[in-house]
Formats: sequence, structure tokens, C-alpha cells
Amino acid sequence: MLDAVIAAVKTVAQQEIMPRYLRVARQRKADGSLFTEADLATQEALTRELRKIYPGAVVGEEMPEQQQTEQWLAGDAGLWCMDPIDGTSNFVNGLPYFAVSVALMRHGRSVLGVVYNPVADEMFYAEKGRGAYLNGEKLPIKEHVPALRSAMASVDLKRLDYKLAAAISTAPPCSSQRNYGASALEWCYTAAGRFDLYLHGGQKLWDYAAGCLILEEAGGRMCGFDQDDFWAEPLWQRPVIAALDPGLFLQWRDWVRMHR
Repeated sequence: MLDAVIAAVKTVAQQEIMPRYLRVARQRKADGSLFTEADLATQEALTRELRKIYPGAVVGEEMPEQQQTEQWLAGDAGLWCMDPIDGTSNFVNGLPYFAVSVALMRHGRSVLGVVYNPVADEMFYAEKGRGAYLNGEKLPIKEHVPALRSAMASVDLKRLDYKLAAAISTAPPCSSQRNYGASALEWCYTAAGRFDLYLHGGQKLWDYAAGCLILEEAGGRMCGFDQDDFWAEPLWQRPVIAALDPGLFLQWRDWVRMHR
């Protein structure tokens, strides 16, 4: 099944996304976020291909909220969750940091995850209990564990409350922080060891469904702001504190919670 999903994601990206890269008009949804013809075409094509592999329910970012909820409730035994283009703002502005994200979920947890950046031709993937990989190489690909003060963090400041955002901006516990605007890839970059730490104030299901499994299978740890069990946080707006190294994770978690 994993090989079939990888092939489907790569084919759809080549056929529906890349021909529209730098050539597509943008629109805005009611919440102000961007979407494009490429998002819709990719979601439709992926839905067709994934249902050939496993005929389960499908939750996609570009569906109406009511349909997303209905599909989620109908898909306990098997559910595809996708973000056809994670990082649409980057996509429409010509920044080569966006991805297709697909997860298969059972009983509310991810059991298979694929995240593909078609510009870099980087395919991150994992199955529950079988490790995580990037283009066939087992993750992590960088295993240096720095002290917290010398760590590189991926932080989405705009979704943090003022107190925590101010603390990270003015007196961060790490050496540097970045935000490139594609949650699925941020999970994967943490799993690969490109980021040491990860922090996000609230993600939708399709933002984390594939990436969190990839990080977990790479040996990483994650939790929410209030729950040590990441999966116990609110389904549709789930915050994340994460790190690849378990010891560094505990330091990062404690610092974040202390400054909220």
C-alpha cells in the first residue's frame, strides 16, 4: 500500500501541481487563507487515486467544513486525510517550499504518512512501526544533538499567544528559529534533523496527520500545550511542541509551558 500511495502522490504532483507552478491565479477562502485551481485539481485527482488503493472516507483541506466533519465521523475504520498543497502561499509566490501531504488514519490515529515536495523531489514517508524515510534513506539523516541553547527551531509565531511569542522573540532558549510556511514539511524537517525543535500554536488535521507519524517513526517526541498525549488535544486545532531528541524534547516542552 505504501508504494502505491507514494506512486500516486508523485504522479498527481507532476500532472496537477508542477504545470501550474508560477502560472496559477489565487483566490481567498472565507477564513482569509489562499487556495488555487491547483489545490482543487490535486485534491480531486488524489481522491480518485487513493480510493483505488483503499476505498475509505476522505478528508481534504479544500472540502467544506461540514463535509470534513461528516467524512471524519464516517471514517473511523479507515480514512484518507490530505492536504493537496500544504504551503499554498509559497506555491503562488514562487517559493519552493510546499508539499503534498497524505495520511491513512484508523481509529483516529495515523498508520501511514507521505509528504512530498515536488520542487526538491523529496519524498518523506512512514508506516506505523516500520520507521521513517526520505527517498529511501532512513530518518533521521542528521543525528547531532545540540544543547537547547544551540538548537535550531521551527516556530510559527503568528499562532502563539502574545506572552509566548514575545518570550521566543526577545529571549529564546534556542540559537535561532525559522518559519517557512508549510506545516507538513516542518514536521518532516524535524524528523530529518534539519530542525531540532518544532512549535506551532494550532494545526488542522491535514497539517499534522502525515508529518506527526513521520516524526514519531524517526524517533521524535511530541505533545500539546496542555496534554502530554499529543492526540488528546483538540482535533481541528491541535498545538504541537516537538523535538527529534527525547531529552531535548523535555527541555523544550518545559520551557514552552513555563512561558505560556
